[in-house]
Amino acid sequence: MSDQLHPLAPHHLPGFITAPGETDVWMVVMGVFLIVAVLSAGNLYLQLHSLPERMAHKSQKLQFEIVAVLGLLALFTHVHLFWIGALLLAMIDLPDFSTPLRSIAGSVEKIAGTSSDDVVAGEAGHAPAPAAKEEPKPRAPKKEVHGHA
Repeated sequence: MSDQLHPLAPHHLPGFITAPGETDVWMVVMGVFLIVAVLSAGNLYLQLHSLPERMAHKSQKLQFEIVAVLGLLALFTHVHLFWIGALLLAMIDLPDFSTPLRSIAGSVEKIAGTSSDDVVAGEAGHAPAPAAKEEPKPRAPKKEVHGHA
């Protein structure tokens, strides 16, 4: 065989055309670039998708769990409204209702003279064990306060 070009082929070929049997360098470079671009775009998408969860991580446990569930729903259903809802919920601070309610419950238990152990034992069907309670000290009579009404 001869190394002569085909009579109809141009005498000068561009650099991106390879000779038969040689490695196409530009195709290998573009293949590597495509793999890196797809992995980078996927990483960016997942980082953006987990943004509400990372924002809500420092908030209350219930709020964090709701944001996480909304994020998973957005990921698997492709309904972007769930992600927007998770982002908005992660941005606001929910008021803490449980601490004042626990304080109120503890104060009511003290006033009633029962403890939470007695209530739990009573609910389970067992009679609470009679505890040796101290006699309450007699209180001094209150002074009568006259109100304005």
